[in-house]
Amino acid sequence: MFHPRSSDHTTNEIRSNSIPVDILDAPKDYVFYMDVPGLSKSDIQVTVEDENTLVIKSGGKRKREDGDEEGCKYIRLERKAPQKLIRKFRLPENANVSAITAKCENGVLTVVVGKHPPPPKPKTVEVTIS
Repeated sequence: MFHPRSSDHTTNEIRSNSIPVDILDAPKDYVFYMDVPGLSKSDIQVTVEDENTLVIKSGGKRKREDGDEEGCKYIRLERKAPQKLIRKFRLPENANVSAITAKCENGVLTVVVGKHPPPPKPKTVEVTIS
């Protein structure tokens, strides 16, 4: 459960398992916290494939701030631009894929996957033998 899927990627996408992700198993949902510095919410796609695979993608482009005045140029560029990324996680059976939310704030993507309620426990009825 929640192991990255290794078989699905194209040549244009770089699989980057080095991007840190924390997964919290809460009573009512699963919460994914992923560091995505330099990316905004419009740079990131969160989808579900094959009914139970959570997919997080980014094109990896970061807008560089240009100088306000004409003739401005960068002297040094040390901050590495984000690479294209794709992370896939197989969701457990109790994940409610129609109850997924995501937000991106301060370089952290938070994806919340709701859980289906547990099935009711079967009732045991004791029958007396006559």
